[in-house]
Amino acid sequence: MAIELVEEAIAAHGGMEMWEGAGEVSVQLSSGGLAFASKFQGSAVRDVRARISTRGQHVIFEPYPAAGQRGVFEQGGRVRIETEAGEPVEERENARGAFGDLRHRLWWDRLDILYFATYAMWTYVSAPFVFAREDYAVRELDPWMEDGERRRRLAVTFPEHVHTHSREQVFHLDASGLIRRHDYTAEPIGGWAKAAHYCHDHRTFDGLVVPTRRRVYPRKPNNQRRAAPLLVWIDVPRAAVHD
Repeated sequence: MAIELVEEAIAAHGGMEMWEGAGEVSVQLSSGGLAFASKFQGSAVRDVRARISTRGQHVIFEPYPAAGQRGVFEQGGRVRIETEAGEPVEERENARGAFGDLRHRLWWDRLDILYFATYAMWTYVSAPFVFAREDYAVRELDPWMEDGERRRRLAVTFPEHVHTHSREQVFHLDASGLIRRHDYTAEPIGGWAKAAHYCHDHRTFDGLVVPTRRRVYPRKPNNQRRAAPLLVWIDVPRAAVHD
């Protein structure tokens, strides 16, 4: 059953007691790839500390986009850049709604990449723990064979109020319950941006199991990944769990 698969995944990633006892997870990260470079933001997210709330959808990037500043994602999809003292620099009330115009097809600004990267990191770090909540719908799909390994697949429907890549996403779990692949459509980039996101080199930090290397490739209509181009790379040298 799907709920049993969710429970297995939660246990493999550190357990619900660890997650519910934490107030925040901090992740040191750098990211890039063609998806960012094509929007003229290829080096926007480098050596950033992401502070990710376990209580609600709230993320802080620091320093961002420059020393002495930080980027903030708030519940509801509002993003802003402020000084370390909390003085506002710029903000966008409805960040998701801005992506429909012509400018966003050509290039993104620092608020755009802030929105995209913060909700994405919240999604990645909170999975699979939030899947046990009542407003998430889960179902198990047929197993998937990849690189000679049989993996179970969990289809997740995210609630409307959660900002994420797409409402429907699929997670591939290995025999131990770890998420090894994550399929979605990166809707702020476009409805055609179907991704196969691979999770490698899992490590344990303060009881939380985190993939330290993520690589994202285009996904074919038959759900196979394309070998190129590399759309997004994310490296996580360290993470920590805070009360």
